[in-house]
Amino acid sequence: MDNRFATAFVIACVLSLISTIYMAASIGTDFWYEYRSPVQENSSDLNKSIWDEFISDEADEKTYNDALFRYNGTVGLWRRCITIPKNMHWYSPPERTESFDVVTKCVSFTLTEQFMEKFVDPGNHNSGIDLLRTYLWRCQFLLPFVSLGLMCFGALIGLCACICRSLYPTIATGILHLLAGLCTLGSVSCYVAGIELLHQKLELPDNVSGEFGWSFCLACVSAPLQFMASALFIWAAHTNRKEY
Repeated sequence: MDNRFATAFVIACVLSLISTIYMAASIGTDFWYEYRSPVQENSSDLNKSIWDEFISDEADEKTYNDALFRYNGTVGLWRRCITIPKNMHWYSPPERTESFDVVTKCVSFTLTEQFMEKFVDPGNHNSGIDLLRTYLWRCQFLLPFVSLGLMCFGALIGLCACICRSLYPTIATGILHLLAGLCTLGSVSCYVAGIELLHQKLELPDNVSGEFGWSFCLACVSAPLQFMASALFIWAAHTNRKEY
């Protein structure tokens, strides 16, 4: 094997490993989107009710999004989290003190919720099914796992190539990484579109802002790494075959 092809193969493997780690970390963390709002110190009956509804298994899309807006929420592919006062009292503190502590409470999306239909008017089951948002949500959930699976399968083929001391099988690895990059890019695009459509339905309060978090950024970085790894794998295998 020519040193040029061996070097390209090693660089492609490193890029593939980094992109796999980034993708796995992105799937497993809860910071795809973050909301910034004033900390709610008032533990009134209304706030207690919102917290209870948020952690309920029957919470609909509008219910948990209202809580996310109000309590510095973060959303991942698997979980949603809010930040609430650690010690809940049935009165309003006169002023905030340095000892005021908050704690993060998270609730996992069940498989039923992941595949549940989205409604034209969030929370209103009589408003009809919003097919676009429904399939965007399902794609943003499924595509990252497809991407991760393709990269793992490509790694197995690459391992076989190393055992056989041949670059020929890495063409398949390159194609799998190309497909994985497309899946990752599709997942990111679906997530952005879904968030924008959601905010058109449920406008953010005046004192609340939202931004994409570092989990989302990891997925965005993973996609070009997958494309670069794919290009190196295919180039090394194809050029080595031609010279041979």
